[in-house]
This record gives sequence, C-alpha cells and structure tokens, in this order.
Amino acid sequence: MSDAPHVLVIAGTDSSGGAGLVRDVQVITELGARVSCVVTAVTAQTNLRVEASCVLSPELVRQQLSAALRSHDIRAIKIGMLGNGAIVRAVLDELPDRSRAPIIVDPVLCSSSGAALLDPEGVQLVRDQLLSRCTLMTPNFFEAGALLGEPIARTNAEQAEQAQALLRFGSEGVLLKGGHGTDADSVDVLLTQAGPPVFLRAPRLNVTMRGTGCALSSAIAALMAAGATLESACQRAKGYVYDQLLPLRPSS
Repeated sequence: MSDAPHVLVIAGTDSSGGAGLVRDVQVITELGARVSCVVTAVTAQTNLRVEASCVLSPELVRQQLSAALRSHDIRAIKIGMLGNGAIVRAVLDELPDRSRAPIIVDPVLCSSSGAALLDPEGVQLVRDQLLSRCTLMTPNFFEAGALLGEPIARTNAEQAEQAQALLRFGSEGVLLKGGHGTDADSVDVLLTQAGPPVFLRAPRLNVTMRGTGCALSSAIAALMAAGATLESACQRAKGYVYDQLLPLRPSS
C-alpha cells in the first residue's frame, strides 16, 4: 500500500454504516487506494431513515480540506454530502483545479427516505459554481430532475437528454445513473464534452442496498486515481457495484 494513490473524500458520516464516509472508505480501500477525509456533517441514520443531522462549521471544513491537500499527493477527489451553502462555499474556496486531480461530484440532495441533505442555497451553488469545476457528476434520476427543475426521466432517450442538459453546467462529464428505473436493464448514461453518449448496462437486480451511489462515485475516484480513463473507470465501477449487489439476491 505504500505506493497506493491517495483519494480525498469530502462527505458526511452515516451512523448506520450504510452510506456516506463509511461506505466511501470501504470501497476506496477495497480497490487499493488510500483515503483522506473531510467531514462535512454528522448524521444519525438507521437503515430506514435519517433521524438527525448536524453540519460542521464551514471554517472547520475549509481547514480540513486545506490540511488534507497539504498532507498528501491527492490523485482524485470525491465530493458527497455538503449540507448547506456555507459549506459549499468553503469547499469552493479550497478546492484545487481539476487539472491537478479528477473531481467526482455525487450531488447528494436528499436521502433515500426523502430527508433533505442540502439546503436551497447549497443546491444553487452546486449547480452554478461547483459542477463547472468537476470532472464528473454522478446524479440519479431524482437529483438530475432537481438540478434541472424538470420531471425525472422516464425513458433512456429522456435520460440522455437530461445528461446533455446537465453537461451545460460545465463538468467534463455526466454519468446519469439509472438505478431507479424500471426497465429490465439498469442503464447509466455517460456523456462527456468530447463525444456521443455511452450507455452502460447491467441486468436489473431485485435487491436494494443503501449507499450504492456513494459506492459508485467512490469506485470511480479510486480507479481514476490509479490511472484509469473516465469511461473505463465508470464501466469498471458499475461492474463493481453490480458484484456487490449479486449476493443480496433472494435465493430461489
């Protein structure tokens, strides 16, 4: 591990261990990278719902980020839960240019149970300032709809159209996840500024697992930190998450 690349994760905690920083660290270390962490918020969660949350002070978040960037040669950055607009501003103040390290933004707007995890000011700052500084954003259907102010996509064609619309916010790429769809295949649409959409497919499994979005974006960050291209990292990360879901299938 001495030569393993370092990934910096900016996210909130999850006391249940199903999502957030715990899931991020698990995935990144499993894929052979080291992890530095910037904690943005502390949440009390069960596997069913968010019961309480408390954001940290923006200055403490800024100091954590500054210290982490000075401590290691960071090869990739994954950004998850930010909590509020003041923390988004603090992150923007210290965030390096994406030419230094790829920046993967998983725009955590609410929990799977519906609890808001980013305030309206934060949503606007993510949309108007953070996304233009990232390498890849990885929204699900609901997050894409909220960022665009549109209904969620219902077809692969609408999914591709929304990915194109999201690209206008300035990120180098968009991976619009299809895990909340209903087709036989789970289809993620990868779109970059450089080419046509790429459809990443996997059979839809009749299982649920919290933290799949955290796992996917963290896997992409770990793989890109090790030198994988954006498309290769997205393909391999989708396969990684699929392999994590397979054992959860109900026995016949």
